[in-house]
Amino acid sequence: MKKNMGTSDKLIRTAIAVLIFVLYMTNVIVGDFAVLLVAIAFIFALTSYIEFCPIYWIFGISTCKHKNKEEAAAE
Repeated sequence: MKKNMGTSDKLIRTAIAVLIFVLYMTNVIVGDFAVLLVAIAFIFALTSYIEFCPIYWIFGISTCKHKNKEEAAAE
């Protein structure tokens, strides 16, 4: 898997995941909708950790910044 997520993308996804987990643990969000949001938060956290988003890969998107063409070709 080639990394396709940049630093700002990872930070935003992590912040959203943490926010959802906090809202769930404090019972601000409840029910089936809460379970769906927690699942999405888990996916956000996982993709941030591995720095790879399958949806980005399908559409050929990359928010990862490469310093030069040689480094990009090496990955």
